[in-house]
This record gives sequence, C-alpha cells and structure tokens, in this order.
Amino acid sequence: MDLDVFVSAHRAEWDRLEALLRRQRRLNGAEADELVALYQRTATHLSLIQSSAPDPQLTGRLSQLVARARSAVTGTRRASWRDVLQFLGNSFPAAVYRSRHWWVPTALISVLVTIVLGWWIGTHPDVQSSIAAPNELRALTRPGGQYETYYSSHPAASFAAQVWTNNARAAAMCLVLGIFLGLPVLWILLENLLNLGVGAGLMSSVGRLDTFLGLVLPHGLLELTAVFVAAGTGMRLGWTVVDPGPRTRRTALAEEGRAAVGMAIGLALVLFVSGAIEGFVTPSGLPTWARIGIGVTAEAAFLAYVYIVGGRAVRAGGTGDVAESERSATVPTAA
Repeated sequence: MDLDVFVSAHRAEWDRLEALLRRQRRLNGAEADELVALYQRTATHLSLIQSSAPDPQLTGRLSQLVARARSAVTGTRRASWRDVLQFLGNSFPAAVYRSRHWWVPTALISVLVTIVLGWWIGTHPDVQSSIAAPNELRALTRPGGQYETYYSSHPAASFAAQVWTNNARAAAMCLVLGIFLGLPVLWILLENLLNLGVGAGLMSSVGRLDTFLGLVLPHGLLELTAVFVAAGTGMRLGWTVVDPGPRTRRTALAEEGRAAVGMAIGLALVLFVSGAIEGFVTPSGLPTWARIGIGVTAEAAFLAYVYIVGGRAVRAGGTGDVAESERSATVPTAA
C-alpha cells in the first residue's frame, strides 16, 4: 500500500470526523449518522495502516480519533457490579479453564520436581552442608525453629498482606513476562520450587517432614495452584508468539494478552484468600488436621469453580477476553 496515496485519499474524511467530534453535542440527525459512518470507516483505515504500512505518527493520530469517536458513539461506560459479576462468573473462570492444558501439566511436573529435589536434599548430608552451616541448619529445623516461627513472627494481618503482595507480584510477572517465549516464567517457577524443595528436604532430614507439611499445606495448596495457573498461562502466551494458529500473530497476542491481564486480577483475589489462610490459619492453634482441612477445602472450591463455572462459560462461547464491543477494530482476514 502506498501510504501517501492512501492518506491523500482519506484525509478529508478524517478531518470531517474530527470536525464533527468538536461539535458532537450540537449535531443534527444526519450529522450523527455521518459521524457513525466515518467512525467505522476510520477504524477500518487504522487497521489497514497497522497491518500494511505502520507509521507511528499517523497511527497515533488515527488511534486517538477512533477512541474519541467510539466514546461519542457508545457514550461513557461506567463500571458496575454487573461487570464484577460478569468477570467472576464468566471471564476469569473461562480464561483459567481454557488454559488448563498448560497449567495442569505445569503443576504435575512442578510437584514431581519438588518431591525429587526434597528427597535428594533430605538423603544427602553433603548437599545439606552446602546449603548452610550445621548450626544454621539446626536453627532452621529444630522444634520452635525458624521454619515454624516464620509464620507467627509478625502480626497476622500485616503478614497476610505482605504474603499476598509478594505472591500477586510473582503471578503477574509470570503472566506478563510469558511473552518473552516463557523463559522468565520458568525462572520464577524454579525459584518457588527450590524454596519449597529445600525446606522439605531439610525438615525431612531431621524427621520433621510432617511438621513442614502441616505448615505449608493449609495455604500452599491454593497458593501454588495460583502460581501454576499463572506460569502455565504465561508459557501459553509465549507459545502464541511462536505459533499463533489460524489467527494473525497481532490478533492472537492481543486476545491472549487481554485474557492474561484479566487472569492477573482474578489470581490476585485467589492469592488474597491463600494469604489470609497463611496469615491467620497456618500459625493458629488449630489442630494440624483442621488447618490442612481448611486448605483442602479452599483448593477444592477453587478447582470446582474453574471446572464447573469456567467449563460452562467456555461451552457458552466465553474466552476470557473483553467483550467484542470493547476490542480494537480489525479487518477480516482473507481466506
């Protein structure tokens, strides 16, 4: 496409749309119809320029013009409780359900790696000595040691907030950085698995694996599931760069990226629940079976939510992406 010729052919339409937008409150019926037609035409022009001859300055001008026209045509949209219900009852669970073929294998492989790592550390004293000095290991693993006091060393509310912030940041990084072919996601995931495997291995080496699991499982089941979902989805986003499927790479990344951003918000809510359990339940005086039971219940509720609510949403056509009316205009792809 010759960009100069294209601009010369359509500049008058863009100028006319801009003029109508400046006086949109005083338009008559014919002018309002003209504004709508010019908005649709300009959106198509923008999509053609972006796909054929991208020019930053022209793209910026038309993007702003299309955004203003869309606002004039559709009106200002305000968030409502209906949007919250739509997100929690459709968009978020649908996005998680659609990604299950990525995050379920990620979870299974990660658990296996953690078990192997914990066994290796727990059965090899030379590996333990390379982690810390003997007196430091005793301070970590003895009854009332640092592994146990970690969960009660700060006020429950502030500790839960700190845990939630750290975990939500890690999940968001997995989702956002997945576009770099998933490599940063693998690093973030490996860090989490190393921390868990080292703790399990050191505690098992002194015969206190049951204590370790009693401290980790109440909040860890839900927390790790959220991390696995984020990691699997991040790697799926990275694979979209390599293989966008029948969609154009731009369209595929836009759709999967918007769904990933929505998942970051939803997973922050999930991690808020796990953070509350870690701050208030894990260090509580409840029996171990009761604390683990709370963790198992929270995990089962989340999985049921994803597979029942999310599965129903996907079968009804949900993808986790924003509504079609809120997406950028695109030109149909030729068969």
